[in-house]
Amino acid sequence: MGAEQKVVIVTGASQGIGAGVVKAYRDRNYRVVATSRTIGASTDPDVLTVQGDIADPATAQRVIDTALERFGRIDTLVNNAGIFVAKPFTEYSPADYTAVMATNVTGFFHITQRALEVMSNQRSGHIVNITASIVDRPLAALPAAMAALTKGGLNSVTRSLAIEYASRGIRVNAVAPGVVRTPMHAPETHAALAKMHPVGRIGEIDDIADAVLYLESATFVTGEILRVDGGSNVGA
Repeated sequence: MGAEQKVVIVTGASQGIGAGVVKAYRDRNYRVVATSRTIGASTDPDVLTVQGDIADPATAQRVIDTALERFGRIDTLVNNAGIFVAKPFTEYSPADYTAVMATNVTGFFHITQRALEVMSNQRSGHIVNITASIVDRPLAALPAAMAALTKGGLNSVTRSLAIEYASRGIRVNAVAPGVVRTPMHAPETHAALAKMHPVGRIGEIDDIADAVLYLESATFVTGEILRVDGGSNVGA
């Protein structure tokens, strides 16, 4: 590849961690293709937005086509789109199952498959999957089997794809956050959620964006699950 600006695709980019990751990459002078169901137009000419359901293969194809048509390359894909539903396992409804699997797994599959085709032709690229720390240290007080099923699967496929594509110059990593201050968590829950982390606070969006940027620059790292969870993965 030449010396042009690099290009990153970010899913689930309209708010929370996704919006923070978009900003972090722009601060590094990347061009960005940002997608979510509700994302609006951008005033930044180096940020293109694509509205749509990431579980729809047509959305995934439009995102890839937009990146190539406008910017001519895809250097990084950040699979941030995700749904977290915490409830006892027997209380998950068929609608819960369908929604979580569609976004967390089907959405990952379609856009990652298409991005890897482009990156393989370029002989370079990087994929970062945003998973969840809780899948490695389940909590009786917070049953979240659908997160374990889906985000735990992303941890596993991260390692699998890292091996499969290493020889083609493509790295695949994951960031596994603890609880992060986003619109997903009501402010009145923050104090209780902070107690889940040994460092005594919940995470900030910048904590996760900084971890993604570390992996971006860490060219000798692939297949890594980087836990950014205030120490909750090692104990209470």
